[in-house]
Amino acid sequence: MDSSAQVRTPATPDQLFARFDALGIAHRTYWHPPVFTVAESAKIKLEMPGGHTKNLFLKDKKGGLFLICALHDTKIDLNAAGRAIGAGRPSFGNAELMLETLGVTPGSVTVFGLINDTQRRVKLALDADLLAHDPVNFHPLRNDATTAISPRDLLKFLAATGHPPLFLRFDPEGAPTLIEAPHFD
Repeated sequence: MDSSAQVRTPATPDQLFARFDALGIAHRTYWHPPVFTVAESAKIKLEMPGGHTKNLFLKDKKGGLFLICALHDTKIDLNAAGRAIGAGRPSFGNAELMLETLGVTPGSVTVFGLINDTQRRVKLALDADLLAHDPVNFHPLRNDATTAISPRDLLKFLAATGHPPLFLRFDPEGAPTLIEAPHFD
């Protein structure tokens, strides 16, 4: 981290929920034992409605940062995804960079971490198929809880943080195509 950068404390779940409230975003949080992988969260998915996610924090060789949020069972070809979002051949971002930009640790990667990316360093890509589920479920900055919001409210939150997403549609082999923003009825 640049020594001239101002160190700030990442938002807490309570601060995230307060931001939702200020934006008029309805949310429901389920507390559960910590989970670190999509596989570990299988039992939780059975108890909670909606679309469950996997979230990949990536970096490219030029220092670009990317967050891909997809349905939990989506196959993702990282090289194809990298080309689609302008990251070339991405690799996973390390824990220090994740904490610095999203304010979360490994196992807690979430779209809600964009509340901490006030410099807008992270480019977001959303799986359009995720938005077909209502609600959508993400960790609220820690991996011992899952917070559900509507897809429309997710887009409202992203607009408020200054992170307009790219929208992807993944084929069965995990290769994405950039698509137009989905419309809600």
